[in-house]
Amino acid sequence: MFRAVHWAARKGLRETLAPDGDVKRQARETGVRGETYAYWYLRRLGYVFIARNYMPRGGKGEIDLIGYDGNTLAFVEVRTRTIRKEQTALPELSVTEEKRRTVLRTARRFLAATRRQDTAIRFDVLAIDNRPGESPRVRLHKDALSPEA
Repeated sequence: MFRAVHWAARKGLRETLAPDGDVKRQARETGVRGETYAYWYLRRLGYVFIARNYMPRGGKGEIDLIGYDGNTLAFVEVRTRTIRKEQTALPELSVTEEKRRTVLRTARRFLAATRRQDTAIRFDVLAIDNRPGESPRVRLHKDALSPEA
């Protein structure tokens, strides 16, 4: 599966420019493709996933990927951007303080719901640069979101 996703990305089968009315749909599709790519990328690195797109019951927030990296439970926020020549913004810079708080709150609810409070945890950010005609560039920032602050 990873090879198919990687091949599609290299062949430019990502997205085309959408009319202004389709911007949200296009952003959602980019996010879904990025999360799928991230899932397979991290599986190749040895992550074992137990949840994707986790949303607590009756709560606000979502965590893209939750899985074990060795004995550590990693909560992974995936950020994907299609970067054109005139753009230089990195996707990982789009993780705001509000998003950090939401991820931490959602992770606490996940740990309580699954009775994993004694597990070693970490918060990672995986950034994907989609550049038309090129393979995606991936950066994994382990322990990127601090529970303190």
